[in-house]
Amino acid sequence: QVQLLESGGGLVQAGGCLRLSCPASELAFGIYAMGWFRQAPGKDREFVAGITWHYGSTAYSNSVKGRFTISKDSVKNTVYLQMNSLKPEDTAVYYCGAARSTTLLHLLEGYDTWGQGTQVTVSS
Repeated sequence: QVQLLESGGGLVQAGGCLRLSCPASELAFGIYAMGWFRQAPGKDREFVAGITWHYGSTAYSNSVKGRFTISKDSVKNTVYLQMNSLKPEDTAVYYCGAARSTTLLHLLEGYDTWGQGTQVTVSS
C-alpha cells in the first residue's frame, strides 16, 4: 500500500511562501496522479492542485492559480507544492493524495490514498 507523509507546513505571514513535500513509498508503481487538497475548519476538503505522474500534466484551482506550483521528482518519488504570495484564506490543513486509477485531477473521489495532513497558517 502506498504510504503518504506530508511535511513543510507552518505559520507564515501574508505574502510569504512555503513548500510542501509529499514523499511516497512505491510511488513509481501504479500511480496515475498525485494531488494536493486542503480543508479549513468547518469546510469541505477542496482541490488545490494535481499532477499526472507519467506526463506531468497539471491542474489548479482558480483560487491558487498563478501563486501555487505543483511539481514532482520521479527519482525521489516526491510531489511538491510551492506556495507563494500566501493569503490568510489559504489557512487550512493540506493533504496529499494519490490516485491509482485514471481520474480528473480535481475530483476528490478519484484519490484512494491520503496522508495525515500538514497545517498551514497564514497570518494577516
